[in-house]
Amino acid sequence: MLASEVARAVPAAKAIASSLGLAADDATVLQNSNKLTLRLLPGDVLARVAPAADRSARSEIELARRLTGAGCPVAALDPRVAPAVHERDGFVVTLWTYYESGAPAEIGPRDYADALRQLHLGMRRLDVPAPHFTERVAQARSLVADRERTPALGDADRRLLGDTLDDRCRAITGRGAPEQLLHGEPHPGNLLATRHGPLFIDLETVCRGPVEFDFAHAPDDVAEHCPELDPGLLHDCRVLVLAIITTWRWDRDDQLPDGRSLGTEWLDRIRAEPPRARSGQGPNGRR
Repeated sequence: MLASEVARAVPAAKAIASSLGLAADDATVLQNSNKLTLRLLPGDVLARVAPAADRSARSEIELARRLTGAGCPVAALDPRVAPAVHERDGFVVTLWTYYESGAPAEIGPRDYADALRQLHLGMRRLDVPAPHFTERVAQARSLVADRERTPALGDADRRLLGDTLDDRCRAITGRGAPEQLLHGEPHPGNLLATRHGPLFIDLETVCRGPVEFDFAHAPDDVAEHCPELDPGLLHDCRVLVLAIITTWRWDRDDQLPDGRSLGTEWLDRIRAEPPRARSGQGPNGRR
């Protein structure tokens, strides 16, 4: 969020928490991206704040409720208030449990893999509407094609990103691998190390696809503990995810600190992919 939006969002979250009997005299910004994540004290509640136009909050809290009820490793809603989406001053606010960091703070690859497996198992049992991962690819492809929104992206790099998005998406869908409900972005920033073990957050990104798409967001050594994964499919998913997040960094409205520097670095990584693998000419799409 822009600073002007944050200045309005924080009082809105504090007012909502206070109206529900949760003390919220002070607020600490924990994360600021498309949504604002706040720790409200002294009531110690975690508030997620989004513009009122955001329509993902209701489905996110319902999914969190069902997954925590099934024992899945996801952050829980605040049990002191009814699960609901609250609106105030042009923002929607949801209230969650705040978790103190566990020790050690870093989650090992085996624990990471086990948590993601357990999440997938719980998600496999749910029948909820969710977009296919290819919709995310289409959004990135549209951004690449829009020169007004990506004015700093050179022609050669624009072609590189577009070709990579197209080729990898075709390679992944062409495999016909089993698909299911996924977290969508289970990267380390969306996994908390708590006293209760690793817990995933940010369920607004759920989608459907092969489990390798989720594992592509995790550090490489996590997959070493998952022999059931298809190595070739996982590699295609990793390159695809890299192309998607690289595209976001070239959006003129991207607010990630050092985003343009990361975008340049990631373009170099995509460019280093062997042409045969990038064009999908390998047998079975494997390297």
